[in-house]
Amino acid sequence: MKLFKSLLVAPATLGLLAPMTATANEVTISDFNPAEELAITNSRVDGLEARFNNFEAGSFSETTTASFSADFYLGSEDTDDGSATANDTDDAIVANYSFQIDLNTSFTGEDSLDISLDAGNAGGGTAEFDGNGGGDGLAVDGVAYTFPVGGATVFVGDNSDGSSLYTTACVYGGPSNTLDDCANVNAGFTGGDVAAGASYDFGNGFTAATGMQTSNTGILTEESLDSYGLNVAYTGESYGVSLTYGITESSTTEEDAATALNAYYTPDGFPSISVGYEIVDLGGEASTADEKESFFVGLTWDEVGPGSAGVALGYSDVVEGTDEEYMYEAYYEYPINDGMTITPLVFVKEASDAGVDDTTGVMVKTSFSF
Repeated sequence: MKLFKSLLVAPATLGLLAPMTATANEVTISDFNPAEELAITNSRVDGLEARFNNFEAGSFSETTTASFSADFYLGSEDTDDGSATANDTDDAIVANYSFQIDLNTSFTGEDSLDISLDAGNAGGGTAEFDGNGGGDGLAVDGVAYTFPVGGATVFVGDNSDGSSLYTTACVYGGPSNTLDDCANVNAGFTGGDVAAGASYDFGNGFTAATGMQTSNTGILTEESLDSYGLNVAYTGESYGVSLTYGITESSTTEEDAATALNAYYTPDGFPSISVGYEIVDLGGEASTADEKESFFVGLTWDEVGPGSAGVALGYSDVVEGTDEEYMYEAYYEYPINDGMTITPLVFVKEASDAGVDDTTGVMVKTSFSF
């Protein structure tokens, strides 16, 4: 092996020495300049680095940004149905996670192409784990393109929310699944296949928006289940109010009409207050079906020690003629650093059925953003 290496190295060595030998009589020590040779070498290395950097920067659009978030949930619920059956839960501790990637690109500086990728198993945890539950495989959660038309803003998307451009007058930011929409449950419809909408900013805090969503296998046909609506809002420094109206087809012959009213007030030196009320006419004008309601009140303290705190109560989608199933919650949001936040939550959910105890629960949500 050593002989084989020597045979390979010898021709290369002779090739380097030959021109040096041929001109040995013309070279003196004064002709060799180490500083100059080193400068030439550094210049060539810098050129290679510049070419590599240009290639690396040109691989992606300069206007493309990516943001990442991961949420971890740890919680427990306890419910007693009044009998010694398996329907009772005994403080089982559940752990789940949620992960999301948001990609944003602008082509003109005024438009935005937004793609959301997510994964998670939060759907298998307690009912208040408000995270992605599609599974461990990363999947496209939505694709939307937003762009200006005249003085308005327009968006189109797939697997997107038709209410994406709506403004809901609410400043409460609790982590639970039941109360996080501030009682705007159905009027601000979500979860569409194909979606589109437009909004207009009149200035001085006044905005208006419209939206629709439908099936991607039959857009706005008699067979598709469509939703469409309107939102108007005023948002100021200390108070705001919004009105949202939406119609959602519950079948090919019936429609549910939802109206939601929301407002907030943020006085100096006091906690901010957010309220919401929604009423849904089940079946529209062609039916005499019962209505259902949602209600919400929440208080938020922006500065409680190093974090913020909130308390809220409300109920969601309670059909007329049945008892309201109120939920009460309190949370504290504590930022560990710029990219990590811990939010503990305690809550109680009333049961409408006689003989069934309320559900009590605790949850700790740890959020990372990077």
